[in-house]
Amino acid sequence: MVIYQSLVATSAAILGLFISGEWKGLSIEVEEFELGKFSYAMTLIETAIASQLFVIGAMGLIFKVSSLFSNAISVLGLPVIPILAVIFFHDKMDAVKAIAMVLAIWGFVSYVYQCYLDNQSSKNEYQNGSEVSKSPLLEEVS
Repeated sequence: MVIYQSLVATSAAILGLFISGEWKGLSIEVEEFELGKFSYAMTLIETAIASQLFVIGAMGLIFKVSSLFSNAISVLGLPVIPILAVIFFHDKMDAVKAIAMVLAIWGFVSYVYQCYLDNQSSKNEYQNGSEVSKSPLLEEVS
């Protein structure tokens, strides 16, 4: 399933690149890359590898835990990347990044809190069920 989504996304991106005519400027982009051609190529390759590792990890979480947990972990990663970009690359923090980070953290905290509530609810139901099972099935008639 993921392979087909990736193929469609790649095809759409390549098609858009050729339709817009931006493919002509790719060689200029490579030449103007500050760190050189090799670093440009390595950046593309490392990004592709990291993307594939992310997809494999997300699929593993879906199969081992649940799709909701996989999405929660993915959302948790969203605010981490801008923070790391600010720390390591001295990127500027703007309002859109800050709002996205707050929403991502809020979503993850909501997920964790809902799991906590569900866990408490199931504990209460288990305790009530064990009390009922301890009661005698037949009452003595005198």
